[in-house]
Amino acid sequence: MTSATAAPILEMSGLNKRFGAVRALIDVDFEVSPGEVVALVGDNGAGKSTLIKAISGAQPADEGRIVFDGRPVSVSTPADAVDLGIATVYQDLALCDNLDVVGNLWLGREARNAGVVLDEVTMEHRATELLRQLEVRTLRSVRTPVSSLSGGQRQSVAIARSLLGEPKVVMLDEPTAALGVAQTRQVLDLILRLKEQGLAVIVISHNLADVFEVADRVVVMRLGKRVATFDARAVSRADVVAAITGADLETAAHPEARAAVHDDGDPTDPAGPEGAA
Repeated sequence: MTSATAAPILEMSGLNKRFGAVRALIDVDFEVSPGEVVALVGDNGAGKSTLIKAISGAQPADEGRIVFDGRPVSVSTPADAVDLGIATVYQDLALCDNLDVVGNLWLGREARNAGVVLDEVTMEHRATELLRQLEVRTLRSVRTPVSSLSGGQRQSVAIARSLLGEPKVVMLDEPTAALGVAQTRQVLDLILRLKEQGLAVIVISHNLADVFEVADRVVVMRLGKRVATFDARAVSRADVVAAITGADLETAAHPEARAAVHDDGDPTDPAGPEGAA
């Protein structure tokens, strides 16, 4: 079943989140389907990370309704999200440099024989199988220390770790940040493989070039609100930038505003309008 025909696995409506007098989320609706990649974009302070944390249970929403796999649910803690089948890979990856790949994949949920002795054989076999399933071929051994891995390899390990619990939704926060060209390609290919396996994938990214490589839909947030949703195959980067910056609101009254956005050079330049997302 593809994203075009599948019902949403995750739906949220009317999400609100306040931090004192600041409204970080304002009546936000959001949805993602199996086999779909949804990119979440916006400027700093737009509410992207707050939304992800509300979904993951790290910072539960104050108000709103969440439906997962067709039934209303409550996500009050990260454990609630994991139990439902929602996995999150944050930008810092949370890997332990002093452990090898197997140790990082199984950290906190180690397999044991008779509940006492670590079952190293089972853990190594499952780690190898999972990385092969994801077609991660750049690792020489699952016993390689994480401290010696490249940025792309570390991202692959973090994503693989999130899949041990067989989630239905995977959320990635800036998965290609600070990566080189080859490492970025590796991570983007991995995201596409998650989609091919029928997972719903949510990606926060500042890099519109990466977004258009993998996303089916692009959801734009600004000042805590969802302000636009685009079919990634039918929209220009300039139009997405206009939605991010708010220039789209001025187009009707000032047609020259859109011309200014389209003539603003390469919108994928990190120093450009979306570079501070």
